[in-house]
Amino acid sequence: MEQLLRVMNFNVSSDGIGAGESRSQSLENPFGLAHAERLFGWAGATASWPMRTDAGGSRGLDDYFTRDFARNIGAEIMGRNKFGPQRGPWLDHDWCGWWGDEPPFHTPVFVMTHHGRPSITLSDTTFHFVDGDPAAVLEQAREAAQGKDVRLGGGVTTIRQFLDADLVDTLHVVVSPVELGSGLKLWESPDELLDRFQLEVVPSPSGVTHHLFWRK
Repeated sequence: MEQLLRVMNFNVSSDGIGAGESRSQSLENPFGLAHAERLFGWAGATASWPMRTDAGGSRGLDDYFTRDFARNIGAEIMGRNKFGPQRGPWLDHDWCGWWGDEPPFHTPVFVMTHHGRPSITLSDTTFHFVDGDPAAVLEQAREAAQGKDVRLGGGVTTIRQFLDADLVDTLHVVVSPVELGSGLKLWESPDELLDRFQLEVVPSPSGVTHHLFWRK
């Protein structure tokens, strides 16, 4: 069975923005956006949200997608900015990501960075810090995934790199009905991807719209 590279539950505004500019990111503001909850609130409201600590949450279409987050995933790739706010050489090796002692990935995670650092393991997630082009990093992640798919976790710049290298097989992008005006854009319009992908657009009662892309 073919191993797919999948973008899942990735959030953008109606004007295509998925994060603030790099200089806007901080410990207090991981996404570099004011009111980031306007993009991510749909997921946090579901019963299957991986970081949920209490009972409850919504069921239905949105919950289907958060529940699908881990299905057949054997490894994740992310950019360094998703892992943390540090830039340049690692000055603080005590920083182990935003997620605490039990990250929600439960697989090997390959963090793309030009600055090496020893791998770290938290619960059942091991973070590897790798320097390479998208194709080389994907090869490492596929080997670690042991036949399962690889999730491309973001952020915006990392997803664009893999799209530009024509390595992405499926994308699930969630568009929230808010305009942010400035920040890092995944696209000007989803139509930009239609030369390579089929697209199905599914509105949700929560107000977001799920965009499902798969290779032609």
